[in-house]
Amino acid sequence: MNSAIQNRKGRTLVGTVVSDVNDKTIVVRVETLMKHPLLKKYIRRHKKFTAHDPNNEGKIGDKVSIVEFRPMSRNKRWHLVSVLEKAV
Repeated sequence: MNSAIQNRKGRTLVGTVVSDVNDKTIVVRVETLMKHPLLKKYIRRHKKFTAHDPNNEGKIGDKVSIVEFRPMSRNKRWHLVSVLEKAV
């Protein structure tokens, strides 16, 4: 199943796990840089995504990769692909 998820087409995002309280669910914070339209400076924007984690691999502080997936619940539309870096 994991190889099928890695080969999926769709948006792939990289972020940091901020919560792993719920069973088989993680909350991932994804940061993006955008240019301010008037000041032309770069601003950090972030958004939180709820992702399905079937093996409870993701822990708080881990850097993970998530991919768009079918709706699993009201808010879960993402699936954990892999843990890129473990938290210290």
